Amino acid sequence: MAGLSHHTASLAELEDFRFDDEEAFLTAARQRFKGVVLFQTCNRIEILVHGEAGTLTAFLHETGRERFDILEGVDVLRHLLRVAAGVDSMIIGEDQILGQLKRAWTASQEAGSSDEITDLCMKKAVHVGVEVRRRTRINRGAVSIGSAAVALAEDLLSSLEGRHILVVGSGEMGMLVAQALAAKDLTAIYVANRTYERAVVLAEKIGGKAVNFGELRRYITLSDVVITCTSAPHAVITRDLMAGVMKERCWPLDGHPRPIVVIDIAQPRDVEAEAGGVDGVSLYTIDNLRDVNEHTLAERRSEADQAEAFIESELTRFIGLLNSASAEEVLRMLHTWAETIRVRERDRALSRLQGCRDDVPAVIDDLTRVLTKKLLIDATFSIRSCAEQGQMDEADRLLNAITRGNRSCFRKDD
Repeated sequence: MAGLSHHTASLAELEDFRFDDEEAFLTAARQRFKGVVLFQTCNRIEILVHGEAGTLTAFLHETGRERFDILEGVDVLRHLLRVAAGVDSMIIGEDQILGQLKRAWTASQEAGSSDEITDLCMKKAVHVGVEVRRRTRINRGAVSIGSAAVALAEDLLSSLEGRHILVVGSGEMGMLVAQALAAKDLTAIYVANRTYERAVVLAEKIGGKAVNFGELRRYITLSDVVITCTSAPHAVITRDLMAGVMKERCWPLDGHPRPIVVIDIAQPRDVEAEAGGVDGVSLYTIDNLRDVNEHTLAERRSEADQAEAFIESELTRFIGLLNSASAEEVLRMLHTWAETIRVRERDRALSRLQGCRDDVPAVIDDLTRVLTKKLLIDATFSIRSCAEQGQMDEADRLLNAITRGNRSCFRKDD
């Protein structure tokens, strides 16, 4: 697994690392790896592959990505379970990560880039994520990135009572923001989205007002807080737009604009960084939510500790499952090799039996199948045993010795 997360990368670094065309990335990656899953959220971009770390490093360098973290083997499995459990999230215990993992897995399957191993990894991760939340209270009263943004706005303004707030974007994150706002004593909640019908649906759920995207400037002008979280690939709120807005928000006597708080939790960002330089605009991004995580972590440390203990216990089972799957892969190669030889020799024998009874071909076919199976019993047992114990090098050596007649595969002390 390779990638970046909020632990080691800034928002700008995450944006630079992001793959805008996920389908194109998966199409290219599946030419190099047996299985690939691309996982992109606001706080992490990670690539899980069934393949070699060196190959993954080289592949990412070819895409222009130079700086990233890389994990191998058991470290990948542990990390994947921690991510699914919510203990590696910026907001400890948040639930959105499970849905995001499922969508990444589905995208991989639809692109034809998943395989038995990556499917097993994702299935196990989702299972552990669900179980952690069932066995602990790690997500009890948990805040999402969306509700953390609302908490930040409340902290900045001391109170949201009587305020006008605009939510730009009505996807999953927009829904979380709107739900958090609905619990506050606001004068007005506006919901803007490029697809007006979706804005209407969300606004009706929270008792807000749907806004046509073409009226965005007007409703920014009316608002005290703007929280934006669209999936647009480019900025939807520019410096020029905010400059125009702030001119319309000037105090009647001294000419200074009424201040406005803009919180951008989109990835990639919805608001141009330069917009924060406009007089009266206080711009915040996901990077500013890190303090919320520290507070959340302190409150949920005991629950997180329980989750970590469960993850370690599941890790042993996870490794066993993967080793068993790897064993099946090696054994398929062995039996495919044997079947090729069996069919070839059967056909040669049948070609020499001219004028034989009609039942002879079936008898010979059954005989060759039984002989092949019996001859491979010991080899199958040895290869499976090695693989299930994680000794994949041993399993590969046995396979090569049988299928390639490679005596050098054996050590002197074998």
